Amino acid sequence: MTKLEQYTLDLFNKPIRECTDQELYKVLLDLVRDSSQDLPTHEDKRKLYYFSAEFLIGKLLSNNLLNLGIYDEVNNELIANGKNIMDIEQAEFEPSLGNGGLGRLAACFVDSITTLGLNGDGVGLNYHFGLFKQVFKENQQHAIKDPWITGDDWLIKSSKTYDVPFKDFTLTSTLYDIDVLGYNQDKRNRLRLFDLDSVNAEIIEDGTIDFDKTNILENLTLFLYPDDSDHEGELLRIYQQYFMVSNGAQLIIDEAIEKGSNLHDLADYAVIQINDTHPAFVIPEMIRLLTARGIDFDEAVEIVQSMTAFTNHTILAEALEKWPIHALEDVMPQIVAIIRQLDARKKAEFPGNTAVEIIDVHGNVHMANIAIHYGFSVNGVAALHSDILKAETLKDFYEIYPEKFSNKTNGITFRRWIMDANKELADYLDNLIGTEWRNNENLESLLDFQNDIEVIEKLRAIKFNNKLRLKKRLQDTMGVEINEHSIIDVQIKRMHEYKRQQMNAMYVIYKYFDIKAGNIPTTPITILFGGKAANAYTIARDIIHLILTLSELIANDPEVSPHLQVVMVENYNVAHAQYLIPAADISEQISLASKEASGTGNMKFMLNGALTLGTMDGANVEIHGLVGDENIYTFGQSSEYVINLYNTGGYNSNAFYQRDTIKPIIDFIVSDEMLALGDSTRLNRLYNDIISKDWFMALLDLEDYIETKEKMLADYEDHTAWTQKTIVNIAKAGFFSSDRTINQYNEEIWHLIPHKN
Repeated sequence: MTKLEQYTLDLFNKPIRECTDQELYKVLLDLVRDSSQDLPTHEDKRKLYYFSAEFLIGKLLSNNLLNLGIYDEVNNELIANGKNIMDIEQAEFEPSLGNGGLGRLAACFVDSITTLGLNGDGVGLNYHFGLFKQVFKENQQHAIKDPWITGDDWLIKSSKTYDVPFKDFTLTSTLYDIDVLGYNQDKRNRLRLFDLDSVNAEIIEDGTIDFDKTNILENLTLFLYPDDSDHEGELLRIYQQYFMVSNGAQLIIDEAIEKGSNLHDLADYAVIQINDTHPAFVIPEMIRLLTARGIDFDEAVEIVQSMTAFTNHTILAEALEKWPIHALEDVMPQIVAIIRQLDARKKAEFPGNTAVEIIDVHGNVHMANIAIHYGFSVNGVAALHSDILKAETLKDFYEIYPEKFSNKTNGITFRRWIMDANKELADYLDNLIGTEWRNNENLESLLDFQNDIEVIEKLRAIKFNNKLRLKKRLQDTMGVEINEHSIIDVQIKRMHEYKRQQMNAMYVIYKYFDIKAGNIPTTPITILFGGKAANAYTIARDIIHLILTLSELIANDPEVSPHLQVVMVENYNVAHAQYLIPAADISEQISLASKEASGTGNMKFMLNGALTLGTMDGANVEIHGLVGDENIYTFGQSSEYVINLYNTGGYNSNAFYQRDTIKPIIDFIVSDEMLALGDSTRLNRLYNDIISKDWFMALLDLEDYIETKEKMLADYEDHTAWTQKTIVNIAKAGFFSSDRTINQYNEEIWHLIPHKN
């Protein structure tokens, strides 16, 4: 009897063939969890603690089976019994622990940390409903709660609890673990997620994400990034951040003492990586805990500084996180006292240099400034981003601490983004170039087949099969039917003006006019969007409304709809991404140059054989360097040009709006046709913002964007040449493995000893 048969009988007392998909999900969950628990955790003295506000880990069933090395065996047994693992996976809820690129990066990183045999855990919060579940009604985004904690999930309740002291009360945490498995690794790491037993989902009003923000005992871990546009929301965010870092810091001290640390040598036992600014309070909290255990303040500062590293994900100086000191005093006065001491030291050391103050003249506490002054390492996440940090955003810090700054270009885990998401392509690569690429991410030998017609045809067939998978996915989840014979153009990312989904929507209007004028595209085009707008981010929600209204307008137009389709994927998440990315022909990476730190979607599309349509921003610059001019489609003004426009106030959106090529497109947003379907307030607000402000300069690059996209569509018609370009992209994608990134972090920052099986 096989292990799977035994588990099925033990749980449901019937054979595999007679089980429902829901029952088989429970069987596989138990089987994988037991197999994971059989793997030991690391015993090494030195350990990494990767602090992040979010971990967008995605569904784990297939990924864990893959990493355990039993995916094919289990899948074949299911097929033999008339079952399909993809159907079974539909019973799994995606953990609502993250939202955007920051959380997905953290998820890829913990996967790579474990795969490389490094001793490192993720530290965060156990959110019950994540950001929110996105639903579309009347062409608008609505937010409802997104539950995932069902009992049939990956959480394992630990016996560890910690007391976290706030100003007016103390809260006792509960620690939950999710096992993190490495690819063919015989040890596991964990996500350590802190929660409160008193959190109560019932306080949320039905059909909304509204709740009493003052009831910390019941609301603390309900949502990721609760709306902080009012004072109560601001305090809730601070409560969350301090709860995370206090628990994490106490865990670090506990584990170090268990291994023999006297705390004076804590930096030999632990290294902390702060993923963006949200966990920066771990620095003063760790100082507080060490001094409470009898260590002198000066020594505590030295210890913490020698064990803490900071990854910056922001370019805009004004977007760097800061909190009013009076709000911090309302939540954690004991930490404010330490922050004041840390600030006084740096003000004395750098008198008059207001750019590097921790507490500014307005009484705001700057999170990045804490992390840079009192950490030993600061890194950006793409070459261009790191250069901009040194030259612009953090220029004053770079002049003081040049030795702290480095670049660590982001990466993605190939386990999820090709082996799991695109199994047909992964298996074909095995047959073509051998299986070594699965371990070393070296795909360069694929270039030997660039002119092989049989390979080109096979890759086209794989792409078509992935379009069929996507078609079924969208039918099943949204009731939308797409044309699998169309060009699939995809922009999936958090909704934000700097990512310029509005510019893509302007292209849709241009194409609508073009088709109306009788210029029928040779191949139909399907333009897919996906992403959530923060509930309080009005303009981003207006952009969603524009896209959904255009989608309805085009769908109802028999002249245009056979040739152009626009779909906004509802509640975009990792599970959707695993269908969208393998099916894509065009990867939209169109942020305003100088605004995107890195991006990782660009890497996932590249690995799966989509061609990039992008500005020279973030990691697009490095993709361009790897594949060359002829295998990427770039457009738009340079980052230097854009930065100069901001510095001089030299951009005037209205001047661009007045151009004959642009004005009809923008005016269409508030045309009779659009207002008949859309909300007048939203469309007019967006229209006025574009013509009078356009802060992220969509109109600056619009004409070049349209021209470049049209060239792409024309080039697609030479299927052989197009596929040859995709071969170059896949072959050069190895650089963007998160294993490469993590190796670099470890060699230059963490100095952990890799475990070998």
